[in-house]
Amino acid sequence: MTPTIQQLNPSKVFYFFAEICKIPRPSKKEEQIAQYLVNFAKERSLFYAVDKIGNVLIRKQASKGFEQKRSVVLQSHMDMVCEKNADSKHNFETDPILPYVEGDWIKAKGTTLGADDGIGIATQLAILDSTDIEHGPIECLFTVDEETGLTGAFNLEPGFLDSKILLNLDSEDEGQIFIGCAGGIDTIAHLKYSTAPVNPDTTAFKLIVGGLKGGHSGDDINKGLGSSVKILSRILWAAINQFAVQLVDIDAGNLRNAIAREGWAIVTVHNDQIAAFNLLIDKMLSEIKYELKITDSDVFIKAEKTTHPSVVMNKEDASKLVNALCACPHGVIAMSYEIENFVETSTNLASVKKKNDYIEITTSQRSSVESAKKNIASMVEAVFLLAGATVYHSDGYPGWAPNAESPILKLADGIYKELFGVDPLVLAIHAGLECGLIGEKYPEMDMISFGPTMKGAHSPDERLNIPSVLKFWDFTLEILKRV
Repeated sequence: MTPTIQQLNPSKVFYFFAEICKIPRPSKKEEQIAQYLVNFAKERSLFYAVDKIGNVLIRKQASKGFEQKRSVVLQSHMDMVCEKNADSKHNFETDPILPYVEGDWIKAKGTTLGADDGIGIATQLAILDSTDIEHGPIECLFTVDEETGLTGAFNLEPGFLDSKILLNLDSEDEGQIFIGCAGGIDTIAHLKYSTAPVNPDTTAFKLIVGGLKGGHSGDDINKGLGSSVKILSRILWAAINQFAVQLVDIDAGNLRNAIAREGWAIVTVHNDQIAAFNLLIDKMLSEIKYELKITDSDVFIKAEKTTHPSVVMNKEDASKLVNALCACPHGVIAMSYEIENFVETSTNLASVKKKNDYIEITTSQRSSVESAKKNIASMVEAVFLLAGATVYHSDGYPGWAPNAESPILKLADGIYKELFGVDPLVLAIHAGLECGLIGEKYPEMDMISFGPTMKGAHSPDERLNIPSVLKFWDFTLEILKRV
């Protein structure tokens, strides 16, 4: 019989994880989970504080006999990526996540699971709730809006934390300890367009791209996963250049930090060219399925007749848009020469959305080299400037420089080998962690990041490996005991 979440081990961690799944917590809308944390602290007479931006801090005194230990921060983020399948009716602002157990994994019905970083929160709460865990003084920091802007870490004030050691619980591969991460920046283009009357001798089609896995735009960018934005723009480029096809509407991708899984565009095709147009779609589907046969074998492309529009995008504006989307770089730009098999620089063509009088294209760039991050952002900007777009950049966030001599790393490395009989992998990660920003505010902070195994983060395929949670739990407790 399949167990419930609450029946899994470690029981207290999974109890709190199930509770967290009931609480809506989209990025920038963390009020309900923040209130839950405050109530948790009040019920247990623990010190708590909420800063101006909404970060929550809970402190717990040392267990008996451990009063002289150094204080440690356990840190995770409150928000989750809100992605769902196209047929899902889920409302992330009101509905609970519906987790279920399948073999060694926890998944969610039609949506992201939110184990990133709900399992970190659950682990912190289980430690704060315990009466029999040995540890020194503990600070548990829960930050807001990590996924869409690192807002909580950006606005963390000096003096809010007392500790000089931080354990970030936001990594996704058990057996790996992270000591560095990439910095990132977003580049957003607004391309204005005008409309023109539709040719009455045409038929409207909705081009639909789907069946892609999607994934994390940092962790998964080197896995060869298909992007619905790139596939859709490729189809449109071929169609516009071969036939009298006019673009009506386009919508692909969603979140800046997720590889685009689904997308659609509405076009009109001259009635004399419909048969040839359908042959083109079949040909491109065959080509793309072959190219993605290993990474995204379920990809599909459909061309369905739809309601005939009254206007289309101006031909010149549509051409500029499609050319820019095709030319925009996407994926790995450079691998590291210092760390084997480590992505140094990448860019993600995240989404394209039609607004009232302009098209919004969202991209994100990452690099562990600050100058390379700026360079790839400039490269993306240049593509859209050539198309006549207005381009904006986010403030960006810094990388976290590795420190191989970190005392907490050396302690954790030895503990892991002692507990599990193998050496952990010590790595940097091609994703944004809050450690870089926290390190700016607290330069003396000694930090590592680790977590249980998760797959498919930032997509509805997100899943949490159950056995790895127990190892993650045991590892965390032993660090707290010996720090």
